[in-house]
Amino acid sequence: MITDKVQTVRIQLGDHIEAWHNGKLFHKGRVTDVVHSLDLIWIRDARTGARKLLDPDALEIIKVAAPQAAG
Repeated sequence: MITDKVQTVRIQLGDHIEAWHNGKLFHKGRVTDVVHSLDLIWIRDARTGARKLLDPDALEIIKVAAPQAAG
């Protein structure tokens, strides 16, 4: 489920998102690829650095502001 009036077609490369399920944050990171016709979103997970495929039907996807650079 994509919330905050964000639909898969509005998610773009480089967007920062959070993926929630049952009130728990599962993934957050920068969008690296989107297949709009299949509602698929890949991110680079901010915590692990791994590439993750997200299922908008199973997760609540929220666009967030880009993280601030440390320093």
